[in-house]
Amino acid sequence: MYNILLLPILSGIIAQLAKPFFKANGQKFGFRDILSYAGMPSGHSAMVVSLATIILLEFGLSSPVFALSFIFAVIVIRDATGIRRYLGQHGQVLNILVKDLGEDKMLDRSYPRLLEKIGHTPAQVLVGGLIGFFVSLLGYLFF
Repeated sequence: MYNILLLPILSGIIAQLAKPFFKANGQKFGFRDILSYAGMPSGHSAMVVSLATIILLEFGLSSPVFALSFIFAVIVIRDATGIRRYLGQHGQVLNILVKDLGEDKMLDRSYPRLLEKIGHTPAQVLVGGLIGFFVSLLGYLFF
């Protein structure tokens, strides 16, 4: 039963720690990248896919708990690829507009710099989901 708790957490940690290996050439990696909301792979997707997978393996396809975990995974993944990505685009545009207003200390206090990367691309979600699936599958088979 501990697998249901530990494997999704392990999946999320693996996905977050893998982020430096997916940085594009020339991009500098910082410690903040490990804790970031966005980037390759998606830690959110890794965790929820891992949770749904281990519940599927432990309780079966007809389990109400699997149905809940599957719906939860769909909501989280949809949020990560849709709404949060859209908010990041808004943050980027607003940051440009505030910058265009010129240097003003009042503006800096009233309009702090917004996050621009808080969502995931479909590829980031796919890789995170694969990490979650395989961590749960291997955990189920070997533990």
